[in-house]
Amino acid sequence: MYNDSSIYVIGDAKAPQNNPITKKYSQFFLALVIDATTDDIVDCECSSTVQLTNQFVKSLFIGRKIDDSLIEEAIRKRYHGSSQKALVVAYQDAKYKYNQAKAALTT
Repeated sequence: MYNDSSIYVIGDAKAPQNNPITKKYSQFFLALVIDATTDDIVDCECSSTVQLTNQFVKSLFIGRKIDDSLIEEAIRKRYHGSSQKALVVAYQDAKYKYNQAKAALTT
């Protein structure tokens, strides 16, 4: 399903206490599959309680480069769920983990 240059990372963050995601998972998770040769995000999923949320989050990430500065802007402008801040933090965490994993490939 994914090519040999794919890297899988999960970013996590705390979601608000009153969020159903927190009640179900205790954390907010963002999973990304990234092609390490192009830095393109090829797949995405998040810990959500509503399938539409997952589909919308996919539309924010898939087809973009992992370091695209417009991702956070798109989240803030277009995603108005209670876990907006958690999504930004999880993305930042996933990006950090991806950069670590990619650097490890070259050493």
